[in-house]
Amino acid sequence: MFRFAVLTFLLSPVLTFAAKVDTLEIPSAVMGKSYKAVVALPASYTQSKVAYPVLYLLHGGFGHFDDWILKTPERGLIQQLADQYNLIIAMPEGEAFSYYLDSKVKTDSQFETYLTKEVIEKIDKTYRTIAKKEGRVITGLSMGGYGALYLSSKHPDLYCAAGSMSGALNPDMVSWKLPPEPTEGVKKAFAEILGPLEANTEEYITASVLSYADKMKTNGVSLVFDCGVDDFLIEPNRELHRRLVFNQTPHDYSERPGGHSWEYWQNSLPYQVLFFSKVLKQNGSYVK
Repeated sequence: MFRFAVLTFLLSPVLTFAAKVDTLEIPSAVMGKSYKAVVALPASYTQSKVAYPVLYLLHGGFGHFDDWILKTPERGLIQQLADQYNLIIAMPEGEAFSYYLDSKVKTDSQFETYLTKEVIEKIDKTYRTIAKKEGRVITGLSMGGYGALYLSSKHPDLYCAAGSMSGALNPDMVSWKLPPEPTEGVKKAFAEILGPLEANTEEYITASVLSYADKMKTNGVSLVFDCGVDDFLIEPNRELHRRLVFNQTPHDYSERPGGHSWEYWQNSLPYQVLFFSKVLKQNGSYVK
């Protein structure tokens, strides 16, 4: 209750002048639960009858659906971007450490199905959306960056573009630069959804975004991703970039000053939304 009271308080000064922000209940039949999502509607939405493109914006590990609204140092960033680019921005729940996967180990954690079927269906039924891949893009931070690239690689029929900010791209954690104590904690979290690494090596390989470089070459999804040079996840991001350069996959990759922080992601997101707006324009899915 306190979380939603804070959300309402933070949003109240901007709602009159900018994007409208909804909290939407999205039930999951596959998990037998119901989750909330935050949806930002551009101010122009209520003044028109046209369909709008949708940006799915995913939160990071140990976070929740309203992180992008509550945690950016610049309050109102999401609403500003929704207004500037006439985008619906949907921020669904991914729980603390689902990794947006359908877990074979944890049967009540089926977030790939939830995101690609149940969330999209609910958003398209609730709002005037361009309900096809040409009007749908996805990105996120850390675990959410992984989720955006993983889901778009496996379901290229759903998204025309995908991005990642500070993506935690490889669950095997090879080349992550974390201290020993948090490393052990994250390994345990991965084991809960993928099983222990030592006994499930193939499962971890299949789950790694790095394994999808060749699919990214052929699936037609436009790609943008970045990472801070001081981020503990910089090497996996560089490795994905190297693989995409090697197999000649068009993509936009950048490194900027900064680490694994909201200051970095707040700076990164507008660049990615600009990238997405260009793709949507090319698709004829941009609302003027």
